[in-house]
Amino acid sequence: QVSLVESGGGSVQAGGSLRLSCAVSGGAISRYSMAWFRQAPGQEREGVSNIDRHGQSTYKDSVKGRFTISKDVAKNTLYLHMSNLKPEDTGVYYCAADWAVAGSGVFRDYLYNFWGQGTQVTVSS
Repeated sequence: QVSLVESGGGSVQAGGSLRLSCAVSGGAISRYSMAWFRQAPGQEREGVSNIDRHGQSTYKDSVKGRFTISKDVAKNTLYLHMSNLKPEDTGVYYCAADWAVAGSGVFRDYLYNFWGQGTQVTVSS
């Protein structure tokens, strides 16, 4: 079974940067649509970014131009590079994977079968 383990979260001031990693085991990352979700305190989980099996990436509007999703097939690892962080980016970030999520469904969390444990990102003003 696929296992996902996030790392790289932390506390930064507004304007700072972080790189999140998601190590994938039990399956080849190239076989999956991969996504980052986040959940702020008291808020619903929301999609942040997705990169599908074909390399097409999708971003939540509020992070466009600031976040970049990528994957290293050789390392079987997904990344989220976050720059110019804002307090509203604060939350627990989750890595998610599924075999065939694409298009309009990339930010529908119920479509993803595999999830990591989450990593905390805190951005102070």
